[in-house]
Amino acid sequence: MPGRSPFPTNPSTSPTTPGIERPIYLSGRVMLDDGTPPPEPVSIQRVCGANPHTEGYTDSKGRFSFEWGQRLGVMPDASENSIGNRLPGTNSGSSMGNSGGMSQRNPETAMMGCELRAQLAGFRSDSVSLTQHRSMDNPDVGTIILHRSANVQGIAISATTLMAPKDARKAYEKGLTDLKKEKLEDAQRDFDKAVEVYPKFAAAWFELGCVQRDLKNLDGAKKSFGQALAADPKYVKPYVEMAEISFHAQKWEDVKDGTDRLLSLNSVDFPRAWYYNAVANYELKNFDAAEKSARDGVKNDPGNTVPRINQLLAALLASKQDYPGAAEALRNYLKAAPNGPEAEKVKKQLAGLEQRMQANAGPKEEQK
Repeated sequence: MPGRSPFPTNPSTSPTTPGIERPIYLSGRVMLDDGTPPPEPVSIQRVCGANPHTEGYTDSKGRFSFEWGQRLGVMPDASENSIGNRLPGTNSGSSMGNSGGMSQRNPETAMMGCELRAQLAGFRSDSVSLTQHRSMDNPDVGTIILHRSANVQGIAISATTLMAPKDARKAYEKGLTDLKKEKLEDAQRDFDKAVEVYPKFAAAWFELGCVQRDLKNLDGAKKSFGQALAADPKYVKPYVEMAEISFHAQKWEDVKDGTDRLLSLNSVDFPRAWYYNAVANYELKNFDAAEKSARDGVKNDPGNTVPRINQLLAALLASKQDYPGAAEALRNYLKAAPNGPEAEKVKKQLAGLEQRMQANAGPKEEQK
């Protein structure tokens, strides 16, 4: 953060053939609690401890299949901690690494204590335990049910998808297939066709914006995200992407306004949005609002997937001379990202706070 710093300066293993790691394949289905498949792709995440990692996505019928640990061509979902590759201070710098702790372990051992969930903003997922799953087992893990969350208006499914005509849906699904194959130019043409056939196709506008973003056409991406929101203002995905573009461009008013709208629709599923909102308010010198957003972000991120928000909260509390509160926030950062990119800096800040607290406590002890 720019400006003067407010801190004082001062498992067991399973039997396998030695040297051979059998691949583990998993498949299943995702259904909404009304018995229908999700009309848009849903990310399938493995959760080992508190760390979610996207393994794959559902198709148009809600089916999924993947090889455990092989994430080629899979982009992390907006709510998972591996977005830290773009967001400083998240769990991406932890000792788990990008593979979630699997890179040096047998896949079967790595599944101990893990489960599969579907991830879709505005819904809560049932989970499937993988602890007893082995490479020779039936790969079908069954059906994962998504339940609509209470008191959440904004969701990651657009009502316009169900209303799209056949030709538009066909182009949209072809675009998703091309995305899996990393054929961005082909996917862009597919999504262009989908919105040409059906201009109110919010999900197709969103995917088109993501492709344009990846092709470094940020102006086109912002326009497409805007079209998605115009078609369906309660469709939350475009808000996240627009906020990220504005965040990296340091357009703080845009970040604040966009995340304000997103969080009013869904305050539960986007811890990254709380961080962006807190930073934007901090940069705009709305320090009380920044502290509130930071506190709300910590509250709504029980897995501590965006540790950097603790560092921001610590800075705000230290500037008010709430050194115990600031120290607690820094410890929370280190719990989540002990080897993160900011870890050494945070340790020094924490040491300075602890020295200050000891110095402040000294005179009181002498008076007694």
